[in-house]
Amino acid sequence: MPLAVAITGTRSTGHRELDWYADLFTTYLAPFASDDAHFYIGGAVGIDSLSLLWLAGNSKSQITIVAPATVGQQPAEARQAIARCRDRIGEIVELGAAKLHTPTYFARNRWMVDHAAMVIGFPRDGVEGASGTWQTINYGASQGKPRLIVPV
Repeated sequence: MPLAVAITGTRSTGHRELDWYADLFTTYLAPFASDDAHFYIGGAVGIDSLSLLWLAGNSKSQITIVAPATVGQQPAEARQAIARCRDRIGEIVELGAAKLHTPTYFARNRWMVDHAAMVIGFPRDGVEGASGTWQTINYGASQGKPRLIVPV
């Protein structure tokens, strides 16, 4: 049975070099990125865009992008990553939220976890908090799904 994985992570990634993230994904995403694996990734900046670019360039896994409203409403950097990887993205799910705010992002995160068998979370290093990344990881826990937590 193919593994379905929801990826969640911080939008704040400027404190590390791009090569550091490439090495991180090689260590923590590559073991799950088989040809029949399926990754659900939010259409935002930070870990979302970086993991999309890495998976598109380093795996044959299926990729689904999930946007809380539309891809057109995502930040320019995220739209560029999606456009750059379009030939590797199997599906784009636009949840059509009328307004982008915290509950909208939490709904997107729950949708991804509901469709996945596992959650890989890349929270900002430090204390567990109320961020969207931790909300997603904890929602996965409440569903009894395995979680891999890799602080960045």
